[in-house]
Order: sequence, then C-alpha cells, then structure tokens
Amino acid sequence: MPLQIQSEFGSVHITDHVISVLAGSAAMDCYGLVGMATRKQLKDGIAELLGRDNLSRGVEVHRENDYLHIDLYIIVSYGTKISEVAHNIQSKVKYVMNEVVGVKVDVVNIFVQGVRVSR
Repeated sequence: MPLQIQSEFGSVHITDHVISVLAGSAAMDCYGLVGMATRKQLKDGIAELLGRDNLSRGVEVHRENDYLHIDLYIIVSYGTKISEVAHNIQSKVKYVMNEVVGVKVDVVNIFVQGVRVSR
C-alpha cells in the first residue's frame, strides 16, 4: 500500500520501492560505504555486492503507524570505522527522507553484511 501525503494541491502516493531507492541512493553518498548488499547472505556467508541499479534490493521498508522503519544492508570499506559509517548513513537517510521527501522516519537500522577493500 503506497504512502499517501496530503497537501493543499492534492495527494501524493509514494510506493515502498521508491522509498527504498531514495534511501539506498542517500546511503551511497556516504563515505566508507562500498555498496548495498543482498538481504540474505549466500550459502558460504559471503554477501553479494549490488550495483547502483539494484539499490532497492538492499533496503527494507516497514511501516509503524505514521512512521517508517528502514533497514539497510550494506558493505563497508576496509579501514573505516564501522560505527561512524553506520551513524553517517543513518543521519543522511533520516535527513533525506524527513526534510527532502517529507516522510517521517523513526528508525534506520544498519546491517553490515561485509567488509571490502575499495578500489
């Protein structure tokens, strides 16, 4: 069910897919992030790195009342402080969704699926 935003000019319907693409795109702007990962790791425990065209596959969107809960599955760059990268991503995603899109985000959960040497 799409998210509906009412304004004086009418209503806007935003699907979960659009929200997940926007959240993934905002996360990709953060330093220390190599890319988005699949939500489920492969059999041997290695996470698949997704390209820019698959950003929504590394994001899950849940609704609780009027707020969104966003789960991001990421791969971080080797040598960066994981907690700082995660905090920066949380801040950026919340800012973009709250201020730019106008959607209230309550929680942004980060799941680090792997560490890669960035090229």
